[in-house]
Amino acid sequence: MNTIAPKKLFLIDGFGALVSALFLGVVLVRLEDKIGMPINVLYFLAVLPIFFAIYSFSCYFLAKEKSKPFLKGIATLNLLYCFLTVGLLFLYDHNLTSLGWTYFIAELIVLVILIGLEFKASSKNA
Repeated sequence: MNTIAPKKLFLIDGFGALVSALFLGVVLVRLEDKIGMPINVLYFLAVLPIFFAIYSFSCYFLAKEKSKPFLKGIATLNLLYCFLTVGLLFLYDHNLTSLGWTYFIAELIVLVILIGLEFKASSKNA
């Protein structure tokens, strides 16, 4: 299977991070009673992808030939974000609804796929 070009992965990551920030900081906040995750936690989780988007878009526009270390960097940040999210899911499991679990599990699945692609592309021919 071919890998996706690092430059394209930065773009995918950046847009994905913006979508996550929008969902966490706007949509889910309005649905807090149906999700079960406290609003302050949703806002906290929404801020991180904004920084990830800035990083990814900066890499997309500025990183030239040696972009693989930067790709490994965003993959690592995404992985740490996954660990943080899982920790918060366990911390607030008594509050979370089925819809809340569904959203966060879906987000984690998408992130794990992206992280795998990013690590694969960052290590290819490295």
